[in-house]
Amino acid sequence: MASYDLVVIGTGPGGYVCAIRAAQLGMKVAVVEKNSTLGGTCLNIGCMPSKALLYSSELFEEAGHSFAKMGIKVSAPTLDLPALMNFKQQGIDGNVKGVEFLMKKNKIDVVMGTGRVLGTGKVEVTGADGKAQTLETKNIVIATGSDVAKLKGIEVDEKRIVSSTGALSLDKVPEKMIVVGAGVIGLELGSVWRRLGAEVTVVEFLDRILPGMDGEVAKQFQRMLEKQGMTFKLGAKVTGVDTSGKKLKAQIEPAAGGAAESIEADVILVAIGRVAYTEALGLKEAGVELDERGRVKIDHHFSSNVKGVYAIGDVVAGPMLAHKAEDEGVACAELLAGQAGHVNYDVIPGVVYTTPEVAAVGKTEEELKAAGIAYNVGKFPFTANGRSKVNQTTDGFVKILADAKTDRVLGVHMIGREVGEMIHEACVLMEFGGSAEDLARTCHAHPTRSEAVKEAAFAVAKRAIHM
Repeated sequence: MASYDLVVIGTGPGGYVCAIRAAQLGMKVAVVEKNSTLGGTCLNIGCMPSKALLYSSELFEEAGHSFAKMGIKVSAPTLDLPALMNFKQQGIDGNVKGVEFLMKKNKIDVVMGTGRVLGTGKVEVTGADGKAQTLETKNIVIATGSDVAKLKGIEVDEKRIVSSTGALSLDKVPEKMIVVGAGVIGLELGSVWRRLGAEVTVVEFLDRILPGMDGEVAKQFQRMLEKQGMTFKLGAKVTGVDTSGKKLKAQIEPAAGGAAESIEADVILVAIGRVAYTEALGLKEAGVELDERGRVKIDHHFSSNVKGVYAIGDVVAGPMLAHKAEDEGVACAELLAGQAGHVNYDVIPGVVYTTPEVAAVGKTEEELKAAGIAYNVGKFPFTANGRSKVNQTTDGFVKILADAKTDRVLGVHMIGREVGEMIHEACVLMEFGGSAEDLARTCHAHPTRSEAVKEAAFAVAKRAIHM
């Protein structure tokens, strides 16, 4: 029986990062992976492949619609979908091989098979051939991530009715696509296929897109997406799909009740969220306590109620984000080594990788109002930013929310080109408890889009320079 200091179940960003940090701290580590490749959902069927498609589809649209006004004359681009999918696969393969290399570099044993917790100190791994082995370990970290949430009464076949997994690998561009769910995944993948030629309708149960994001940002973003050609049916639900004909027929009803309508589509993407992947791990049998949503209950040291069993990432409460899982993986490994691992859940950025991008960190206006916290707002539009003007990419703005008494930055919200890369100066500032004045007094290179952040910080005190 193999013996370890730590066995990590799952090799997504949370799991493999936790394993690497533990190995760096001198532990003997093994990872268990049920799929044929390392990297979990993120690297194989999530974050990474979707970004490849977002990037290539954005360039496809730029070539077809934006090059001419910049003086670049090219014939109308034609889509080679198999080549585009190969581009995506090359990115996946490169990242997966990178994780494999990191496992070898850090002398981490990789055990392929389905892991099952047998209780304190033991993990059973069943391989594809049905043979089982038991790993003995001082500590177990559950990092099995999440799976797509299912829509009641609608069966996903990954061909015509698809989850995010199927939507990443369609063999042709659908003429009409319905996206069920106006969250991050639905909007990103919907925008990919809209750029490549599909007519996209988004159906959302709530009366707004991007639940949890700043309301003003969500409203402006919806208008931008509508201008690009996406159609939204808010406050609506899909109650059934007729699959008998060549075209799918979705029955859509108002969420509050009322007359139904039927909409035809070639493909329906169900993107209503994700659920923790905790089934088939033997957790109930091992006595590990789960919450009402099937997530592992943990304390502030990531420990479950069973001694030596820990959990991180999508299988515990909090935002289902790869970078949150990574930070938890590092913190958990450091705590196991007797160090002071910590995650600041108030400073976890979120990004929507569409064009334009949406990025946010900290509190929204709605959250501050609900908490009764007095705050000041500083806003600056990209229409007044020099770099954005000359590039003619002026959609969007930066908004900074600062405590009315202390000027401490409580939240930053952006919509615009590449704001996913710009949000991090706000994250660093907030980690150090910085103020809007601190940000405004920090010299920013000119001309850059990031100057809009500096100007928004000035605007908190109503003294923006270029507005």
